[in-house]
Amino acid sequence: MKFEVSATVAYKAMSASTLILNIQPFRSLNQVVIEETFESDPQLKMRELNSISGEKRFKIIEIPGAGEVNISYKAIVENEFRIIPAEQLDDVPISLMTASALTYLNPSRYCQSDRLYRFAYNKFGHIEHAYQKVMAIRDWIYTNVQYGGYTTAQTSAYDTITEQIGVCRDFAHLGVALCRALTIPARYFTGYAYQLNPPDFHACFEAYLGGHWVVIDATKLAPLNGLVKIATGVDAVDTAFASIFGNLQFVSMNVNTVSLNADFESPDFDTSSQGYSYI
Repeated sequence: MKFEVSATVAYKAMSASTLILNIQPFRSLNQVVIEETFESDPQLKMRELNSISGEKRFKIIEIPGAGEVNISYKAIVENEFRIIPAEQLDDVPISLMTASALTYLNPSRYCQSDRLYRFAYNKFGHIEHAYQKVMAIRDWIYTNVQYGGYTTAQTSAYDTITEQIGVCRDFAHLGVALCRALTIPARYFTGYAYQLNPPDFHACFEAYLGGHWVVIDATKLAPLNGLVKIATGVDAVDTAFASIFGNLQFVSMNVNTVSLNADFESPDFDTSSQGYSYI
């Protein structure tokens, strides 16, 4: 699948600051960045780094002093996903997990799987097949958590399951936490999303099933084959689109995703017979 993605971000600097942006699609064997432009007004000194953990690319931007800062990014990306039959997406014994997968079994700041253990086992522990278990988690979140409302940077999975309201970030954190509580490695996924309304960066999660990272979207707001991966990590701390160091005020942001596929067709969210993997 081929997409054109773009993002513009505006800030007001009060003094010299450093801005780290994580808005570029991650490069991998199955996701190729064909072309991209990254510009700033005024022109600023910047450099790019790849994370040593997880999947993400950082752009570190030095802002020398006070003034308005406008960042614009555009790329054409071609990605390939695998459709995997559900029967192949069963539990992986801990003894056979990769080192990277083991990392995503642990509780994290926003995904307190240790506090949700009893709920997860009472609600989903009776389901034998791992993929069906994850589908049940997805459907429970979709049915029982109202999409919308106002959440903050402090809202965690425990808060979301208590208040039963949230946005995509909160749906993803809750999915990650419940999977980890059931000894299924899970990680937070952020990306561009085709047909998301209103357009924005989108959050969902990936569960480690049958040796594959399978993407799950509990919001059901965007087609799974319309996602362009920006980053994965333990939770939103790992994958924030912007990290600010200094006196910098956010002004505005616009995000857009356009399909370049004449024959694009959305998959059925309610099917439980197959999973989608971008690895």
